[in-house]
Amino acid sequence: MSKSAVVTARIDPELKTRAEYVFAQLGLTTSQAITLFLRQVDLQQGLPLTLKIPNAATQAALKEARLKENLTSYETPDELFEDLGI
Repeated sequence: MSKSAVVTARIDPELKTRAEYVFAQLGLTTSQAITLFLRQVDLQQGLPLTLKIPNAATQAALKEARLKENLTSYETPDELFEDLGI
């Protein structure tokens, strides 16, 4: 099958750069990654990922993380594990 269709999209340049770095680590070009995504959409007849609206607790945690509020630091992994009760 000939590859002659062109897809044009406006993407945040920083997002594109970060995604291309991941693709490179996987040995893929951006074009190959898009092709994989589109093949999965075709095979699954839908998006190949789960889209969910985060619940209130998750939304609050995401907001705190973005704002760098209420963060806890640990000197060692053992301190983290102890705090987690592991």
